[in-house]
Amino acid sequence: MGIRFTILASGSTGNATVVQSTDGEHTLLVDAGLSAKKIGELMKERGVDAGSLDGVLVTHEHADHIKGLGAVARKFDLPVYANEKTWAELERHIGEIAEEKRKVLEPGDVVEFGSLKVESYSISHDAADPVGYCFHEEQQKLALATDLGYMSPKVKEKLVDADVMVLESNHDVEMLRMGKYPWNIKRRILSDVGHLSNDAAGEALSELLSGGTKRVYLAHLSRDHNVMDLARLTVNNVLEEHGVYLQDRKTRLMDTYWDRATEWDDIGEL
Repeated sequence: MGIRFTILASGSTGNATVVQSTDGEHTLLVDAGLSAKKIGELMKERGVDAGSLDGVLVTHEHADHIKGLGAVARKFDLPVYANEKTWAELERHIGEIAEEKRKVLEPGDVVEFGSLKVESYSISHDAADPVGYCFHEEQQKLALATDLGYMSPKVKEKLVDADVMVLESNHDVEMLRMGKYPWNIKRRILSDVGHLSNDAAGEALSELLSGGTKRVYLAHLSRDHNVMDLARLTVNNVLEEHGVYLQDRKTRLMDTYWDRATEWDDIGEL
């Protein structure tokens, strides 16, 4: 047994993940980028009582991460954790949150829920103060890293020893370049404060994968400029170009979905 999680949705149309402690006593929602109704339905499908949540962790203030945040927090009377700069942006998007439910979690801070420790760390994205999260319990580690324009050395330090990783693989560069978006949007996505491409995800993993990394979920795929099969193929090809063979390391690339939840993943399982 170990930390377990399910990705309720991942992609440009909405993001939300549920993380639960080994004993099942503590459950957290990371982002709420879907309607409160949809989040409730997806949690129910996975056997999660929304009323039992310990709170919502916010990565940043973009709509695909906070669309249902205010409604979820008020409906289920939940604490919301975000850093001060993100809170300043949230206030005009999510409606009123009771003062006692507004929790400040700055980059580098750690908050504990029983034996489950949550660490916030800074990432590069065009938001006020975007973060990723690492979850630690006993010797296990789950790392979430999406919406980052590039993989900085400091971010690599946070991810390198994760048992399971949720990593952005947002777009295929050529599909994006040839796509219908205006050039200013394409330039933003391709920039250091945009999104990680399939190739960039593979390059990062070639340095990050340790003998203990069991699974990597390719996340936050663009519906317009990527498909899961291509993301998986590209990442695998880049890894092999660097002499990293997943079958030798017993590491698996895992799918995520914009329209349905992943199965529960217990990171203590092989």
